Amino acid sequence: MRVDLNCDLGEGFSSDGEILKYITSANIACGYHAGDPLLMAKTVELAAAAGVAVGAHPGYPDLQGFGRRNMACSSDEVYHFILYQLGALAGIARAKGVRMVHVKPHGALYNQAAIDGELAMAVARAVKDFDPRLMLYGLARSELLRAGEEVGLTVAAEVFSDRAYRDDGTLVPRQEPGAVLAGADVAAQALDLVLRGKVRTVSGREIEVKADTICIHGDTSGALEAAREINKAFREHGITLISPGGIHRAQGKYKNNP
Repeated sequence: MRVDLNCDLGEGFSSDGEILKYITSANIACGYHAGDPLLMAKTVELAAAAGVAVGAHPGYPDLQGFGRRNMACSSDEVYHFILYQLGALAGIARAKGVRMVHVKPHGALYNQAAIDGELAMAVARAVKDFDPRLMLYGLARSELLRAGEEVGLTVAAEVFSDRAYRDDGTLVPRQEPGAVLAGADVAAQALDLVLRGKVRTVSGREIEVKADTICIHGDTSGALEAAREINKAFREHGITLISPGGIHRAQGKYKNNP
């Protein structure tokens, strides 16, 4: 069994270099919700050195809110927000001899595109128009995945090890109690998502989800420990970590702990 482990990086946290030892895809902030050109370049270099796939993590232009505040933007605005940010990261990656292989929207933009078909299509069209070879990461069972498939992109269904789920497959908003998981619960949920294809919601129901890629949020206090524990748990259960984009360590072998 194979799955990707991704993390949102380049957002200004000191643990990025260590987290890269345990993951297979890095979603790098493109300057709108976090990051800047120098931090983007540094994160691309670190990811390349670790053999981790480089992807763009575009969000709303909302540095003060870390891209987690909903914005009332037109489809045309969102389309061009995405193009702008993809161009920025792709340019830096190209200068470093690295190819950008995937795109994962950030925060409020990601969550809104999961349920809003028009917004999802604006994101998908921007990705395709920029480079149709790019893979689009989106919430499992979401409008974003449907839009990506409709425009002809390769998509990866994303699940979350560190977030609680609602019955409709969307994430519990961060401002609600219990929305962010911690400690042993993170690795346990990751195993359920991969081995059983299911997740228990806050109401106690189990829903089915497809898991092509699993996210760890790099801005949470326990991100490094979560990455380490998931890596260990997967290895113990015979689960291979590999990027959907095909960039991984050791010719497809499991990434061992350093």
